[in-house]
Amino acid sequence: FYDATGYGPVFEDQPVETIYPEESPEAKITMSCRARANPPATYQWRLNSQSIDLDGDNHYTLVGGDLVISNPIKNKHVGNYSCVATNDYGTVVSREAGVRFGYLDFFSSEEREAVHVKEGQGAVLLCAPPPHYPHELSFRWILNEFPIFITLDKRRFVSQTTGNLYISKVDLSDSGNYSCFVSSASIAKSVFSKFIPLVPLTERPIRKYPADIKVKFPDTYALVGQNVTMECFALGNPIPQIRWKKMNGELPSNHDVSMAGAHLHLYNVQYEDEGTYECEALNSKGKDWHRARVSVEAFPEWTESINSTEKDISSDYTMSCVASGKPKPHVQWLKNSYAYDKRDLRFSGLTFKDSGMYQCIAENRHGVIYANAELRVIACAPTFEHNPVKWRILGAKNGRVVIECKPKAAPKPSFSWSKGTELLFNSTRVLIWEDGSLEILNVTEADEGRYTCFAENNRGQANSTGSLSITEATKITLAPSNADVTVGENTHMQCAASHDSTLDITFVWTLDAHTIDIDREGSHYERNLNGGSSGELLIKNTQLKHSGRYTCTAQTPVDNVTASANLVVRGPPGSPGGVRVEEIRDKSVRLIWSRGTDNHSPISKYTIQCRDSFSQEDWRDATTSPPDVEGNAESATVVDLFPWTEYEFRVIATNTLGTGDPSSPSPKVTTLEAVPVVAPSDIGGGGTSRELTITWTPVQPQYYYGRNFGYIIAFKPRDGYEWRKVTVADPGAKHYVHKDSSILASTEFEVKVKAFNSKGEGPYSLMAVIYSAQDVPSKAPTSVGARALSATEAIVWWLPVTQHTVEGYQVRYWRKAEDSETSSQRVVLSSRENRTRLDNMRPDSHYLIEVKAYNAAGYGPPSQHLQIYTKKAPPSRPPKIISKKLKGTSVNIAWEHVEPLANESTIDGYKVLYRQASKSTGTLFNTGKRSIDLPMHKDGDYIVEVRAYSEGGDGAVAQIRISGNTSIKYQRNTFTKMYKAPF
Repeated sequence: FYDATGYGPVFEDQPVETIYPEESPEAKITMSCRARANPPATYQWRLNSQSIDLDGDNHYTLVGGDLVISNPIKNKHVGNYSCVATNDYGTVVSREAGVRFGYLDFFSSEEREAVHVKEGQGAVLLCAPPPHYPHELSFRWILNEFPIFITLDKRRFVSQTTGNLYISKVDLSDSGNYSCFVSSASIAKSVFSKFIPLVPLTERPIRKYPADIKVKFPDTYALVGQNVTMECFALGNPIPQIRWKKMNGELPSNHDVSMAGAHLHLYNVQYEDEGTYECEALNSKGKDWHRARVSVEAFPEWTESINSTEKDISSDYTMSCVASGKPKPHVQWLKNSYAYDKRDLRFSGLTFKDSGMYQCIAENRHGVIYANAELRVIACAPTFEHNPVKWRILGAKNGRVVIECKPKAAPKPSFSWSKGTELLFNSTRVLIWEDGSLEILNVTEADEGRYTCFAENNRGQANSTGSLSITEATKITLAPSNADVTVGENTHMQCAASHDSTLDITFVWTLDAHTIDIDREGSHYERNLNGGSSGELLIKNTQLKHSGRYTCTAQTPVDNVTASANLVVRGPPGSPGGVRVEEIRDKSVRLIWSRGTDNHSPISKYTIQCRDSFSQEDWRDATTSPPDVEGNAESATVVDLFPWTEYEFRVIATNTLGTGDPSSPSPKVTTLEAVPVVAPSDIGGGGTSRELTITWTPVQPQYYYGRNFGYIIAFKPRDGYEWRKVTVADPGAKHYVHKDSSILASTEFEVKVKAFNSKGEGPYSLMAVIYSAQDVPSKAPTSVGARALSATEAIVWWLPVTQHTVEGYQVRYWRKAEDSETSSQRVVLSSRENRTRLDNMRPDSHYLIEVKAYNAAGYGPPSQHLQIYTKKAPPSRPPKIISKKLKGTSVNIAWEHVEPLANESTIDGYKVLYRQASKSTGTLFNTGKRSIDLPMHKDGDYIVEVRAYSEGGDGAVAQIRISGNTSIKYQRNTFTKMYKAPF
């Protein structure tokens, strides 16, 4: 039997995992199923592998192939559903899809206890989400009222695993009521907890605490292609810094760090990302670390699958199904929805009973995949109805011709051929293939004629005829030649051919067997069309990638011929490979690499570059020994490195044609430790009563040269003989305070500081002289005076304080009624100055002014408060220019008087600035009148600016342009307030 139009079911829509919200207003669940089939399929459904009685349960309705569950009941309708589609050709089963009921209960109504935490300590607020399904939730925290959510930063973190809120270091500003806000995206529901009061307790001084990791990511299973997020957060004061690394390797290139370091994201996970990951939390008081393993597994995936096919009756056939995955998937077979009892599907002598719908199922703990195929066993007499012998066959003289014969037949037929009435047999020139095709070698005009293929099996016979014609053979008449060019040059490859005039010819070029697409690669390739028999190829702006073997193929519908030539493109070297580091010392390493391609020009030298952990993005040329690395070298010693510093290196090759691309960076390495050689700088300090403070500028981290870095401070009275030494273990420390009640006032001390690490001590700094017990100035400045200069400026002066310990003065000023004393403006001056200008003041305001002397110990007493009033603001409106008259060699400009507003200063007169249009300065005139005569110039355009002035400063300006050709153009008034006044 044979029906060409019918076929078995093929799924177009299958059920998917469904979460049904228990509070859903739509009291139904729809599980989709649709199969393409001819004749159309009928459908059944299974729940947990058992057939559903659609007639016996009024909750179930079949709509097309979809299963509708009305008024679903949790303990009855939860489970795994599959759809079964059937027609005359067989049965297939869909993938299983679960139905689960989703819910998110409310938080308990019990009051939550307040959390009391000392300022500077860490805090954890527990969320404890209520019962829910599915497990995936998102968490945020409300502060005091909805919808005010706390902002997450390096100090505050919300775990998306537990929902807990972590505060690394509590501030007084954290005081408030907190509520955990929980959302389930699957059921579109959110709930929040009762408020938890957080009460910070004031503590002075605020204590510091070492880093303590409280959020620890667990051992994790990730699937290939998935994204993974790991959480890590620590409490501590100062706020800990979070760092991530992968043990025994680099972090994957597809990683990202967010949430101030608390989240490590791995995107599109691959097997090579598997390993142990470490999170390190670090602050100045200590560090903590946590490690966990990421194991990468994989969902099943077909590496070899099955396809629908037709096979002849009595033939042999094997169905093969292979799946990859981790763990290795288990594979089983179904035929027409039932388990197939054959271990592997090898058919010997197919029968009609073997026809049907076959399914291959691969499953591991991560999921299931299905492959479906129809096997159709057919039997029919030979027929050429759909695939007759080609009616006209062309063959090139002296070439080879194959005439195909492919009838539909089952079982496989036997074949014979004839030319005209002559029966053909196998010979040295004629061969009948096993599949029925006829091959003729070295054809000539004598082989032209009609050829008939005969096919016969036990169900009948048939034949089909075609005609063979012979054409002239195609020949290459001009072959391409080898070429040698430099990068950027142009060249060409010749190619021409002769062919049968009745046929069309085309030329195809390949480079190392890759076909060149002239349209897509037109920036480098172009065809030179010199008639139909030429296929010359132009290669423009050659690049290294254009080197290789070029083949020209001249082809007609009947035959083709080829000719080849080599193109050598010389250019800068390729990047070296395999860069690695050996013989690591404190200031040097040995670098080894593999030579890259020289691109047909010998490598003349190598350049070594490095970058360290202190300048992540900046590669710099490294110093080597010897300084020049020859082109035949594959190793070099890099010197002048910093000890105990993380480096990576790369190598760049150069030849006479240029410098190539750099190699990939080497693995990161850390040089060995060494004794520090850099001493702290800017040694200074001083003292107050019973204390001596020694200060310095800390050494930069790149000069630590080793772990356990710190400082040794040595000091003694100037007339003493024995140095007193103190150790400070904090590498970022900037001062040390020595307390001693016996220290006399103004005692001269000699001080020096040096660095140390685990390898030893470095050199001392230059010695400095400081004085103890320096008290703050005891006297206030006297004879303080001030006056307003304008609406926004004033000047203040005083008699200097005569104490020799005074280092300078501070002037403060603020509005008496509007400003608080703490928000005052300040000016700081050296001890050599006793007057200053105050600016940025408000017009028409009452100000208070005070002056203090200061030194390293602090500020002395303030002067008595001095009161001044700033001037009213200058006019805000510009003069209105009302006329301009030419008077021989001068021009008269007139304007209206400006009337000041009630809050503005009285007009004292007008300022007129006369300048060239291209310059900002010119001649300034003052006048009490409302007009002025200005000389005319013939050397270009001039601008006249008019503004009123008052004791509050200069007012808004009006402009007019005067051209050298005596025409006058008005400019828009410019409303510029100018409050400045001369000092």
